[in-house]
Amino acid sequence: MSADSSLLLENARLLDPLSGLDERGHVLVRDGKIAAVGTGSIPTAGLPADLRRIDAGGCWLTPGLIDLHVHLREPGDEHKETIASGTAAAAAGGFTAVVCMPNTRPVNDGPGVTALIMAAAAGAAARVYPVGTISRGSKGETLAPFGEMRQAGVRAVSDDGRPVTDSQLMRRALEYAGDHGLLVISHAEEESLSRNGAMNEGELSTRLGLRGIPRVAEEIMVYRDLALAEYTGRPIHIAHVSTAETVDLIRRAKARGVRATAETAPHYFTLTEAAVGLYDTRAKMNPPLRTAADLAAIRVGLADGTLDAVATDHAPHSTLEKDLEFELAANGIIGLESALPLSLALVREGVITPLRLVELLSSNPARIIGVEGGRLTVGAPADLTLIDPERKFVFGAADLKSRSRNSPFLDWPMQGKAILTIMAGRITWQEP
Repeated sequence: MSADSSLLLENARLLDPLSGLDERGHVLVRDGKIAAVGTGSIPTAGLPADLRRIDAGGCWLTPGLIDLHVHLREPGDEHKETIASGTAAAAAGGFTAVVCMPNTRPVNDGPGVTALIMAAAAGAAARVYPVGTISRGSKGETLAPFGEMRQAGVRAVSDDGRPVTDSQLMRRALEYAGDHGLLVISHAEEESLSRNGAMNEGELSTRLGLRGIPRVAEEIMVYRDLALAEYTGRPIHIAHVSTAETVDLIRRAKARGVRATAETAPHYFTLTEAAVGLYDTRAKMNPPLRTAADLAAIRVGLADGTLDAVATDHAPHSTLEKDLEFELAANGIIGLESALPLSLALVREGVITPLRLVELLSSNPARIIGVEGGRLTVGAPADLTLIDPERKFVFGAADLKSRSRNSPFLDWPMQGKAILTIMAGRITWQEP
């Protein structure tokens, strides 16, 4: 369907956290924009001749989902993922936009790589918002050219995959990023504590004979970055929160008025360190899976507003990087196509409401990164996700759109799926 066609989605449960809307109704799309949102009868006069009608059958119609944290691997590691395959996976997972991290090869530390990414994303199945590095080469020594990258299209800066160990450099990054309207995304890791670690440090890592990563490796850097944000008065976004103490640090910082936002990923509220099993590298990631107490605290943080977003940290790897001894295998899992059903489990369990789910996966990410979307209002981009919360399926490798298969959730029975994804009025995914 072309972007200038007209589409009427009717008989849907409309969910819009920004307006508090949770009612049965319809949405009319024209010329890539939302033309009407209604909860009463559908007017027949004035409907366009080329109208296509879709009966949602009571399924949830939400603003398009936005993933704040993905690795698309292009340029440099196209055997793992490309912008085309990654955005196809995003659309299949219900996402209409993704925020891509800069640790490509070469890293996105200047306008040239940003321009390459933007060109490759033209016509993709989801909007792509690039993140530039904080430091040149992600080496943590000198700042990258924020102004030039901002003009080229970056929305935020991060050395994700590597922490900024120099506190003065991180302070300057916060100050200069703010001057250029860029968000700083913190990869919080004290490498002197985490170096060469393979999983959460504790009794299980000892029994498995694996070097552990203590929780304080994350918490120390979160404390530092929150303190720097408070000192400079600039916003900070904490990525991939994995521990209970990190949640509490963020909660207390927000209570003091620190301009902090934070995300966690579905694996941190679904799995514990026990998923490592007998050295299953599909469950190896950084930060690592933690304990049941950490998982419970993250769920509370999602419910009470301490954590602002669910992001996948989609990190595709081929078998070349994963089919190795556990300590040598690459960190990371794919997540774009499993995030929605795993998050919907929180709704079924009564942890969060449907509106809160949409806030975490759409409205808040749009606000945090500063882009359009996240709302069902007239004039907004027609980025929409139709969700069947009852759809049951097996998360199988053969159905994945991603080029990689590194997921601990393979062959899991799941419930809840995006059955239609629309970006700028164009259908980018429809459940067969």
